[in-house]
Amino acid sequence: MTPGVHAAHESWSLSVPVTLVLVLAAFTYLRGWVGLRRSVPRVISAWQLATFISGLFALWIPVGSPLAALDHHLLTVHMVQHILLMALAPPLILLGEPALAFGQGLPQGLSRNVLGPIFRWPPFQRLGRILTDPVFAWLAAAAALVGWHLPSAFQLGQSSTSWHEVQHASFFITGLLFWWPVVQPWPSVARWPRWRIPLYLFFATLPCDVLSAFLAFCDRVVYPSYLATPRLFNVSALEDQECAAALMWVCATFIYLIPAVVVTIQLLSPRAAHPAEQAQADSRQIFSAN
Repeated sequence: MTPGVHAAHESWSLSVPVTLVLVLAAFTYLRGWVGLRRSVPRVISAWQLATFISGLFALWIPVGSPLAALDHHLLTVHMVQHILLMALAPPLILLGEPALAFGQGLPQGLSRNVLGPIFRWPPFQRLGRILTDPVFAWLAAAAALVGWHLPSAFQLGQSSTSWHEVQHASFFITGLLFWWPVVQPWPSVARWPRWRIPLYLFFATLPCDVLSAFLAFCDRVVYPSYLATPRLFNVSALEDQECAAALMWVCATFIYLIPAVVVTIQLLSPRAAHPAEQAQADSRQIFSAN
């Protein structure tokens, strides 16, 4: 066994607390989904259930699975984590209408007496409008992407477990904010005309393109920590960096292109209710019934 493979094997572990939290989230969502299907069958489809569970799994891979330990050995693995946390897990989770399902799945005393007043509190609603504003959401996601890939910030995340967790959290949170105007889960209200969303997604590829181009065509290893770590699969640090850059370039392009095409087709098709609008209509039935 080579030193690199041995080091990866030694760091191969499962994060039990993170796994349990995500399993609990899945159970609560499923409980709410079953309750909603009994009262208003159309409100969250089986397809949306599948997307939410897939989103939780996409979140678990970078933060809870044994793969999480390998990002200190391969920049490519770090890039996979970044793509999952920012570009894949957030839209899948939001497509599942989590607010509706959790509102039904959590204990009713907690939903009505604690969370309800908080969500109706005017300062909280003002903060929500700021955070979900498309311009703010776009800038926050771009800042997290570029900021954490600056060499000094990146090295801080590699050398400190706490800062590494902050890095992952910022990727995921800004990913949720970024995809919120695109998915528009309940109880969101559209802040822009729908035709702007393809442009919003297109411009989101630009920071990814700039970063990936820099990493791909730079003739040196940008992050020194990968020079000191044992190498896996006989891949040099520079080759690993080029692979990570290509992965970001290709994945970001397709992940942002697909929803842009879907939204464009929706705009050109005969008018149909947007999923968020349909969810709002169905939610009125739920709350009126309660």
